[in-house]
Amino acid sequence: MAHAYTPGLKVSEQTTLHVRRLLPIAGTVHVRQGDIVTAQDVVAEAMIPGDIHPLNLANQIGVSSAEINNCMLVQPGEVVRIGMELARSKGIFGFFKKTYVSGIAGTLESVSKITGQIILRGDPIPVQVRAYVPGTILQVLPEQGVVIESTVSLVQGIFGIGNEQYGPIRIVCQSCDQPLTADLITEEMRGAVLIGGARMTHGAVRRAIEVGASAIVSGGIDDQDLKEILGYDLGVAITGTENVGITLIITEGFGDIGMAARTHALFCSRAGAMASVNGATQIRAGVMRPEIIIPTTAKTGNGEVFQEGAFEGLLEPGTLVRIIRDPYFGFIGTVASLPAEPRMLESGSKARVLEVDVTGHPRLTIPRANVEIIAG
Repeated sequence: MAHAYTPGLKVSEQTTLHVRRLLPIAGTVHVRQGDIVTAQDVVAEAMIPGDIHPLNLANQIGVSSAEINNCMLVQPGEVVRIGMELARSKGIFGFFKKTYVSGIAGTLESVSKITGQIILRGDPIPVQVRAYVPGTILQVLPEQGVVIESTVSLVQGIFGIGNEQYGPIRIVCQSCDQPLTADLITEEMRGAVLIGGARMTHGAVRRAIEVGASAIVSGGIDDQDLKEILGYDLGVAITGTENVGITLIITEGFGDIGMAARTHALFCSRAGAMASVNGATQIRAGVMRPEIIIPTTAKTGNGEVFQEGAFEGLLEPGTLVRIIRDPYFGFIGTVASLPAEPRMLESGSKARVLEVDVTGHPRLTIPRANVEIIAG
């Protein structure tokens, strides 16, 4: 039987998810294998060294570099507090002494009698890694982090911005092709993950930020709206660090595109449930997809385990796919066949194709590169 492999997105009512939660530097893991955690539990923590602050202290108190050691009131390795006296000159006959008071908290690292310069290092910066999803600690990676196992409903999007957020699922658009507009968003949606239908408008995003919503998930967004929200054109890069006050995820693409009916129905079935959302996206090497993770206590799945990261699946007859190029952009259907020989396209070029059955349309013949798998 003909088959191939192609990138795809995960849209699953239930799957077993393995999530790696790692520190940026070596630190301390606070949980043990088998522990049960909630989404916002801190599972690991590290201290990043503070910023370095050089200061020519000899100049500040009016002495030569060679004299600075004799003027120090604090020695290397000692903790420095804001307002603490660091050094005092000897003055003239005991008069006209000059004292330097620190405006920085941290630790004195060094004093140079060559340059008269001291190095102050600011207080360490704590970095905490939260579980992100509720579940069981499957594996502890000493000094690095953990792997968490959780049974969830999972939806991966096409594109997103913003960091990790949490909140209950709130259905704003009652149909998958209804635009998400500002008038649909109310004060009661504070802290919620808002589920739209078609295009999320600039006004809707601004209104959601005003009411304090955690995230918006909808079918599409206009690129000009995105530029106005960010204040700049977004280039090809990793997203997820944007600070706009909300996380945004689109499930289908840019423009006035409705959310896939299957995806919208999944969200509707989980209305009110708590969700973890992350808008981080990377479309180059090391693909990252934005995601909505909704924990479930049901145990009705097929035992499939999904490793967090990009999805690649088997393309064969019966596979559910979404078309990602015009003129059939956004159509969802099942693979009918994968002809072995390349076919001539309307553009005059040859490519390997597949045939897709789409409800309400004649069978479509399109290049294999123009589809992505929707994994259940």
